[in-house]
Amino acid sequence: MKIFAYNLRDFDEKPWFDKLCGDLGLDYDGVGASVDPTPETIRLAEGADYISIITTPIDAELMKTIHEMGIRMICTRSIGVDHIDMAAAAKYGVRVAHSLYAPQAVSDYTIMLMLMVNRHMKCILQRADIQDYTLRAIKGINMNTQTVGVIGTGKIGREVIRSLRGFGCRILAYDLFENDEVRQMADYVPLHTLLAESDIITLHMPLTDDNHHMIDAGAIAAMKDGVRIINTARGGLIDSRALIDGLESGKIGGAGLDCVENEFGLYYNDLRGRALDNEYLAILRSFPNVIVSPHMAFYTDTTVRDMVFSNVSACAAESRGEKSDYILL
Repeated sequence: MKIFAYNLRDFDEKPWFDKLCGDLGLDYDGVGASVDPTPETIRLAEGADYISIITTPIDAELMKTIHEMGIRMICTRSIGVDHIDMAAAAKYGVRVAHSLYAPQAVSDYTIMLMLMVNRHMKCILQRADIQDYTLRAIKGINMNTQTVGVIGTGKIGREVIRSLRGFGCRILAYDLFENDEVRQMADYVPLHTLLAESDIITLHMPLTDDNHHMIDAGAIAAMKDGVRIINTARGGLIDSRALIDGLESGKIGGAGLDCVENEFGLYYNDLRGRALDNEYLAILRSFPNVIVSPHMAFYTDTTVRDMVFSNVSACAAESRGEKSDYILL
């Protein structure tokens, strides 16, 4: 059984593919970090039983080709699968697996973004670079005085709540499916209450058709003046135009964004010297009170290993006809 890996980074992922495929007796090949699976490159995987990808789109047309090539399963080295046309996968009988990893990496990064936005760290660092050590307009906010609203209380959301308790924040939570553990640490409230009462709002859920643009102009209007918004989940949860309008009007006091809309094809590539085809990203990066990072909240030594292990383990299980927690379809 053979795996073909796209966007394979030689400096961190390849050593784990070497070791784990060797341990499990699987053959694998791959192409470098800049090569996405596309109609032009998919034939590179000819003869493979499985392909491993990152967050690059797999649409219905590409899924049909994958099926015709005899590829049995697509494995994504990410938790989310919103970049994969799951309906097309089901139609063509192509299985789909994702990755699982401990939630601490994204949780830690989320807390870091909250602190950086609260303390105007972007401005502080920019001023320090030019030896401007004045204090005007960079006065911070104590975390223990803040009400933090956590939307989405799955594994990552719960870990964020556990960390926030150490700061002494008031914590509100919203989820379609409430969790008993969270009830011991935070107050579940209706979404409109969370929006109205939170000083900081942080998002932790997969992107679906139902929650696309859940943070839109109406939601922002319902928020406190000066609210700060943190997103380490998926860019499509926020209407970028509405976010920009809120920042320009001062309704939103700051944002920490590890993901933005339409980021596919940008992140994880060296694009120095190129004009980026993402107007919203350019505008958001220009604000002094907005921190934008390239979708890397997950990125630690532990999670890289876990993501590769998830893919390789799913392939080994599928080849033996066994069940796997990593296989979704």
